Amino acid sequence: MVTTHVKRAFKYRFYPTDAQAAELSRTFGCVRKVYNMALAARTEARTRGERVNYNQTSALLTLWKKTEELAYLSEVSSVPLQQALRHLQVAFTNFFGKRAKYPRFKSRKKSRRSAEYTTSAFRYRDGKLTLAKMSEPLDIAWSRHLPEGAAPSTVTVSQDAAGRWFVSMLCEDPTVVALPATDTAVGIDVGLTHLLTLSSGEKITNPRHERKDRARLALAQRRLARKAKGDGANRAKARRKAAKVHARITDRRRDHLHKLTTRLVRENQTLVIEDLTVRNMVKNRSLARAISDAAWSEFRSMLEYKAAWYGREVIAVDRWFPSSKLCSNCGTIASTMPLHVREWTCDCGTTHDRDVNAAKNLLAAGLAVTVCGAGVRPQRSSPGGQSATKQKTPRREP
Repeated sequence: MVTTHVKRAFKYRFYPTDAQAAELSRTFGCVRKVYNMALAARTEARTRGERVNYNQTSALLTLWKKTEELAYLSEVSSVPLQQALRHLQVAFTNFFGKRAKYPRFKSRKKSRRSAEYTTSAFRYRDGKLTLAKMSEPLDIAWSRHLPEGAAPSTVTVSQDAAGRWFVSMLCEDPTVVALPATDTAVGIDVGLTHLLTLSSGEKITNPRHERKDRARLALAQRRLARKAKGDGANRAKARRKAAKVHARITDRRRDHLHKLTTRLVRENQTLVIEDLTVRNMVKNRSLARAISDAAWSEFRSMLEYKAAWYGREVIAVDRWFPSSKLCSNCGTIASTMPLHVREWTCDCGTTHDRDVNAAKNLLAAGLAVTVCGAGVRPQRSSPGGQSATKQKTPRREP
């Protein structure tokens, strides 16, 4: 087994004192202010045909702190403010590289409340973490230990919409090692009735976390809707209660996906999935809620980074591949396959479970991609102008 030098973020909940909460809230506000001012300065410079980089915004920050109006920026740690400028630089780099849209201003109510500290702005000793401008360490709920001998390189403090405080520590994890290679491979078909169907025939039920708490969520949202927008304290309290229900749903969903993806990666050397465009699929108003609750994109993301950690391979088959309509026995493609048809019989006499058949076809297509050396994601078009796996058939329903 080969040790992989993987940096992992270990996230914990903590309970700040009143003084710590006030200090962090001030820091969040200053981080947002600096980010927005730097973005405004860079946007204005672009209108004049000029470019402003990180070094120039850092110099501007020094000037802002010297003004009477923005003198309060000097009252918080300077490191999170500098990190905000670095994050803005990354956002512009991604924009110029055509990997993201133009950076947007941070909203006081909607943007994530967070601050990032580097090694010069925190102290971690004997399992206790103390941030700059604070005299006492954070009261962290250590749900799991950091790797032995690990030293955090970056600490990110955040507060979610439900009012919970979290600290995320980035450090190198020597315990992440490539798993022994196996010859097992699995095709994975995602769905709504069953979250996953494997080419082995196993079906994993969709927990439908959002549906289970839908009544509680609806009640919290109705109570929030009845609060007048100017009713500050009452409306804020109702908003937190609704956010707590959302957080409960999100936590349960993420926990289930973590357990599921870890199991799949440990058991299989090659995992084949379909390259779905979930962003477009949720435009279907009748299925949007169910698709969002299934969290297919998050499932894929977890599967890919865990496979990279443990020496596994994830293959994404082209979304136009007719996995549901193709007979896994003889290769015949059915003319139509409405969504309500869950079982069908091919002309060769083979009766298929729709989802199991799709998973088997995905596995076969993924292994063919590996043999042909086409890479993890098949090319959208070949020199002849047609996709290597594209068929002249309608897109497969979820």
